[in-house]
Amino acid sequence: MTDDFEQIRVELATGIELDIVDIGPREAPVLIFLHGFPESHRTWRYQLPYFSGRFRCIAPDQRGYRGSSKPQDAESYTPDKLIADIFALADARGVGEFTIVGHDWGGAIAWGVALGGQLNGLHPAWSGRVRRAVIANAPHPAIFQRLLFTNEQQRAASQYISIFRDPANDAIIEDHGIAGILAHAFAGRVPSGGIQPPDEIARLLKDWEDRDACRAMINWYRGSPSIVPAMDAPYAAPPATPFPKLAIPTLVIWALDDVALPPCNLEGMADLVPDVQIVHVADCGHFVPWEAPDAVNAAMDDFLTKG
Repeated sequence: MTDDFEQIRVELATGIELDIVDIGPREAPVLIFLHGFPESHRTWRYQLPYFSGRFRCIAPDQRGYRGSSKPQDAESYTPDKLIADIFALADARGVGEFTIVGHDWGGAIAWGVALGGQLNGLHPAWSGRVRRAVIANAPHPAIFQRLLFTNEQQRAASQYISIFRDPANDAIIEDHGIAGILAHAFAGRVPSGGIQPPDEIARLLKDWEDRDACRAMINWYRGSPSIVPAMDAPYAAPPATPFPKLAIPTLVIWALDDVALPPCNLEGMADLVPDVQIVHVADCGHFVPWEAPDAVNAAMDDFLTKG
């Protein structure tokens, strides 16, 4: 069991309020940690104490989660808004440059934050603010969309997204919350990931009692532009579209036993991210930050000490 982290409430220029952890020396280099579905800042419970002696570590409960603002419309969860939250968070905390760290959906947003905030990136107002990126088991957006069109394994593993998006399943969310929709989406197979210790399961179940949060969490999937073809749809590569390269130093940590995101997501990574370091974590499922914290901390240590 790890101790609770003190949180503070931060109002963003995007109109959203986030509950965040902000620990470590104020003048130290900044790491911003983004959790994924269906967790919270506690995804990083083994990283925050480890790095906060040398880095200022900021970890929000993202839009839609726990006590943070929970708009109820899917349009409030499009990637551009979720990315803008992170730069607004940095602004609100007086942070200029930072390293972005993300897992799962937090990793998906971290890709966008990095692409928008690298020098001469996609968003001129944010240019040069993101110096490095650390991504854990979150697919590169261009690779993931290609695999959904061409790779049977990834398409099959992603059918749960269509279940999450289907309004016909809203009654399950109302009656049984996130636990109910997870059980429905993954019926007959165990989702990737280790078993949370009892105290962490209790925390999650308490968080999931809030139906506004449950709907908001699902809206991350409904606001996403990713296309998930049905299993009987043709397998053909999508039309080729240019995708910007991510030029900043990037660490990709990939647990190899992730059944939702198989290692095929690493194929072609170096073409899109020339300065990438890939670290494989064997015998570990999707939730690598807390399933294999020593491996994650060691990989991050090595990467961050390179300057």
